[in-house]
Amino acid sequence: MNFDFKDVFPILHTSFSLPFKEVNDYKLIETVNSINQLKLAHTIQALVFHKVENYMRETVAPEFWFHFNLSNDVEGFSQFYKAIDLLHNYFTQFLYLMRNVNVLRERSRCTEAVYGEKNAVQVLKVIIRATLLSQLPSEHNKIIEHFYETGLKMNDGHFQEKVCEVCLKDSINCRCLNCFYETNRKMVDLELLEPLVGQVLTSLIYTHIENHISKTCKDNFDNSFINILEMWLDNFIINWLHKVYYCGQSSESQDYVTIFKRKLTNFLYETYTKMRINQLFNIIIEYPESLPALEDLGKCLPKTDLRPLLTKKLQKAMETRLLHPGVSTPDILTAYVASIRSMRVLDPSGLLLEMVTQPMHQYLRSREDTVRCVVGSLTEEGLNDLAEELVKGDAVHVDENGGSDEESENWENWMPDPVDIDRNKSSNVRRTSDIISMLVSVYGSKELFINEYRTLLADRLLSQFSCDTEKEIRYLELLKLRFGDSQLHYCEVMLKDIADSKRINHHIKQDTDYTEKNFSMSAMVLSAQFWPPFKDEKLELHNKIVSQMEAFTGAFETLKGNRTLSWKNHLGIVDLEIELPDRTLNLSVTPVHATILMYFQDKNEWELDSLSRVVHIPPTVLRKKIGFWQSHGLIEEVNLNVFCLMEERESNRANLNVDVVVEDYESESIMASTQDQREEELQTFWSYIIGMLMNLDSLPLERIHQMLKMFAFQGPTIECSIQELTQFLDRKVREHQLVFSGGLYKLPKGDM
Repeated sequence: MNFDFKDVFPILHTSFSLPFKEVNDYKLIETVNSINQLKLAHTIQALVFHKVENYMRETVAPEFWFHFNLSNDVEGFSQFYKAIDLLHNYFTQFLYLMRNVNVLRERSRCTEAVYGEKNAVQVLKVIIRATLLSQLPSEHNKIIEHFYETGLKMNDGHFQEKVCEVCLKDSINCRCLNCFYETNRKMVDLELLEPLVGQVLTSLIYTHIENHISKTCKDNFDNSFINILEMWLDNFIINWLHKVYYCGQSSESQDYVTIFKRKLTNFLYETYTKMRINQLFNIIIEYPESLPALEDLGKCLPKTDLRPLLTKKLQKAMETRLLHPGVSTPDILTAYVASIRSMRVLDPSGLLLEMVTQPMHQYLRSREDTVRCVVGSLTEEGLNDLAEELVKGDAVHVDENGGSDEESENWENWMPDPVDIDRNKSSNVRRTSDIISMLVSVYGSKELFINEYRTLLADRLLSQFSCDTEKEIRYLELLKLRFGDSQLHYCEVMLKDIADSKRINHHIKQDTDYTEKNFSMSAMVLSAQFWPPFKDEKLELHNKIVSQMEAFTGAFETLKGNRTLSWKNHLGIVDLEIELPDRTLNLSVTPVHATILMYFQDKNEWELDSLSRVVHIPPTVLRKKIGFWQSHGLIEEVNLNVFCLMEERESNRANLNVDVVVEDYESESIMASTQDQREEELQTFWSYIIGMLMNLDSLPLERIHQMLKMFAFQGPTIECSIQELTQFLDRKVREHQLVFSGGLYKLPKGDM
């Protein structure tokens, strides 16, 4: 039988026609029963969904996306509101039809899912989402960004005291904020909020968080911000998202905001941490004023995976801004100490400290003046990080085979090494909490520091005759706490020599047999075996000085019995008062300069070579020394290599008596260089090695090193590492003073 769809099912046709109308429930049930009798439920359901899809694709979607064609950004907010309002109206009109389809599915016991949904209303939402997203215009994000950016401004009170830039009304008459929340409520009803605007909304919030963090915290290191930022995120962003997702009406939206909050909190930590990592070099340099910023960073690091980025960025910043020849060693040491203190705040385990300071360790080893700068800083007065550490007096002795003393004392606060640690590397740095001990560990030998301190102390004592020995004793006692009494015994003797010298000078001057013939003289009597070696320079003093020194030696021998003096002619200070016809000069000079002037006092004119032979100084060095007197106008080079004493200036000003006080400071140390001292020590070891090989014929490297440790490494001598000993012995082999064969060293046959 042929039948017309409209005649048999007029109620279904009426309910499907647009605009949709209310239908009597009795007639609906009657129609549904008729459909079931004819077994057409699946066919009718498919036909309805097909019709809805066509209508959405051909009418609703184009009309919806038409609102996204903007002539200017100002229209973005209102256009998006109109588009969502239009879509929600269509959804409302289709809603009754979908409920009728649900009745049909229930009566026909249809359990088959459509598009993954068993509820026709949900199927309608799927059709709406799929149809709209399949026709996305290329620049649809622009209007969405403007809509939510305007909503953020409204939430921030941006328009409260201004005219709304959307409706151009004042805050009292403006209803744009209500429209904003109404639009979001409709999108939540359509389950379209996340699919349509989720990505844009997330990106916008991320940008807003980044801008807020940069505006609030950038270059401000002396305040803590992480708690403030967390409160801002909760009170502003999260509270706004609750309104956007209309959480009061939807538990699902509430759950989504909870998830979104975790994402935004993580992003907040990550953004703040990245900003502080980029500024970390400046934060370290400004320590301790920057301690709040470091504490914030320390809280954020465990919540992010940015530890590798921090290490990479900071090492790069160190290499670019610090570890190059343009930065002085004291400045590098200051940054090094600040880095140690800062890294402990960020990571108490010490892993970051070890990784960040490793390049600094290597660079400091390459600088020749590092040890001298460290030792100088330790005993320097005034504001100084290392001196402050020394004055603390907390002795921390690093045990290479175990933890530090401090670690064992604070066992309750013990923390395991991080899981990403390299087990093959030494962990001494992590175990050490003392800055001075860490500086020692850079070189691996405290003997090197003590030897440098001994040289520096000798230089100070011998170049500054008014040196404050009480201050030096105080520093020495502090160093004993770090390195032990035995290591600094030689320095104690040196300071004792200074005190004894004052007493000896006093006794000799009281001796009636001792007379000061030409000038008064004081001597600093040193115990030769306890002082570092001096520079080996020759100087023949003037006879007047020599005779006075001989008289002083005689008086000393009378006082001390079986002891005598071996003078270092080139060391000391000579105070001169030079009276000239037109002026008077008061100078403090070296014995070399005083000797030169005294010889010119005997003879007004000298040839450079002749004077060189008299004073036993090379001509090139002598010319430099004479230059000092030339600068004062006392000596003039009248001919090539011929110098003459000038008692009056060319512009003769009679009866003029000018009192000039000038001190001649030479920057060069009077002590032998560290390299020279080390070479001398190696030559001492060589005498031991010759004795060993003469007695035992041949020895392997390890045996030689062990025997040297037993007999040669005594006193202030720096222990020779096996690598250094290998280099030294190889040099002797190249010089044909040793023979190396079969892993054994022996003397050449001619030397046996």
